[in-house]
Amino acid sequence: MAEEEKQDNYVVLARKYRPQNFEDLLGQDALVQTLTNAIKSNRLHHAYILTGIRGVGKTTTARLIAKALNCIGPDGKGGPTTHPCDVCENCKSIAAGRNIDVLELDAASRTGVDDIRDILDGVRYKPTNCRYKIYIIDEVHMLSKNAFNALLKTLEEPPAHVKFIFATTEIRKVPITVLSRCQRFDLQRLQIDDLMKLFNKIVAAENLKADEEALHMIASAADGSARDGLSLLDQAISLGSGKVRTDIVKEMLGMADRGQAFEIFNHLISGNMNDLLQKLQEVYKNGANPTAILNDLINITHTLTKVLLIPAMLNDEKLSETEREFFQSSASKTNVALLSKIWQMLIKGLNEVQNAPVPIDALEMVLIRIAYSANLPTPAELLESVKKKSSVTAPTASAPRATAKPASVSAPSPKPSPTSTFAKINDFVRYLEDNKQLRLAYTLKNDVEVVEFADGIMKFKATERVSADVILTIDKFLEAATGKKWKTDLIPGEVILSIANIENAQKEADKKNVAENPLVKAILDEFRGAKIETLMRKIAADEDDNFEENNDEFINEDFN
Repeated sequence: MAEEEKQDNYVVLARKYRPQNFEDLLGQDALVQTLTNAIKSNRLHHAYILTGIRGVGKTTTARLIAKALNCIGPDGKGGPTTHPCDVCENCKSIAAGRNIDVLELDAASRTGVDDIRDILDGVRYKPTNCRYKIYIIDEVHMLSKNAFNALLKTLEEPPAHVKFIFATTEIRKVPITVLSRCQRFDLQRLQIDDLMKLFNKIVAAENLKADEEALHMIASAADGSARDGLSLLDQAISLGSGKVRTDIVKEMLGMADRGQAFEIFNHLISGNMNDLLQKLQEVYKNGANPTAILNDLINITHTLTKVLLIPAMLNDEKLSETEREFFQSSASKTNVALLSKIWQMLIKGLNEVQNAPVPIDALEMVLIRIAYSANLPTPAELLESVKKKSSVTAPTASAPRATAKPASVSAPSPKPSPTSTFAKINDFVRYLEDNKQLRLAYTLKNDVEVVEFADGIMKFKATERVSADVILTIDKFLEAATGKKWKTDLIPGEVILSIANIENAQKEADKKNVAENPLVKAILDEFRGAKIETLMRKIAADEDDNFEENNDEFINEDFN
């Protein structure tokens, strides 16, 4: 009978080992230090908001703050303290969640304005037994807009005996008007080392045995959450009949053996399709989860990249001897460019595997894609190969470039002073752009064909979009810039050679000249359907310059 009662009263590890003081709160040093200093100096804020992922201690921290503020000590005469006694009635009732002056509310189930009004009605009454009446509202982001608005005034100026503590996993959903009235704490994800210390402490307290590797696997799977980790540890203890064993944890988490993951990765970078698919099927039949396999490969890619960049990483104590040997041998078989490509494809494949109707099929397709591309040359290797195929050691001089550009579209000269004369129409366009007359500059480039521009005379053709007001504005700016009157004549005719049209024609001519270079031509032949999209630099306008002299300006091209 006693044994049955003991089983009925079993408390899961996540609740049994919930921190009871600030010293037990793992990984939140900044929060603990701030609260400790605030309590010691009596600079207590009236509202706190705690945010972070699930299982990092938001509600636990809220209860610790409530205990710290309301502890009266074993003799009943103590004040707020950073070391609650856990002996007085206030400490015990708060820890048990039954203190009438510490109200814990779940905003997920009480979202309406009426629920907040119930709180506000009780705010004006002093606490019954404690020093402060404390309202802990969990998942506060779930409150409705009206509920938040009803809370604002009281939250800004609450009675001296009231403290608010909010907890949320979705801080962005909390209105800024609420955030500005609270002191905010961002609780950090727990590091694997912190979780390992917690697990070892619990295993020792429970008189259990555990493999260190198994605990490390659980800590990694917990993803920074103490509650997730303790739930997994509870499950592993049950599955192993009181012992946390590595093989049990692997099966429980659907993980592949680390050595098998290394084998899959080796086949991946070598492009060995037959062995890759056979090994993958073997691992899958042994119970490995496709997503877990993919996560292992992502982790291996990341670690191997760091080893290539920082060889000292091999001395990391966290690496096992097997891992150290693998990364050391693999470092000579690959490079950062290839690993970067594999990383991108694995990350993209993660979503495919998670959403596929048959995850293992999706994983096979992802790895086939990577293995196929692993043997493809990098852009630098491909360029070198094309050079060798085309027997190009250095670009040869090509035919002279197109005739010199028309005077109207030559390179702009420096911005003129108010007493100078514009030598070319482009100088005037540049002047307008510098003076933020972009619309007028656009009109001159696209809707005007300049026939004559010199010595205070401007003759031009214009489209129907150019009104008389625009022409008057052009006159005004020409006079303001040069200090003299200009004669502007609008002559009939169709606009064909606008500045924009001439510039575009010149760009196409430049692309054609570049495409005739033997090296570029070989690249275009290698990639069927590719075309030169953009020239990174402009060729000098001098008619006598040939391609060889300006080749360095065309090394970087954008290809489609």
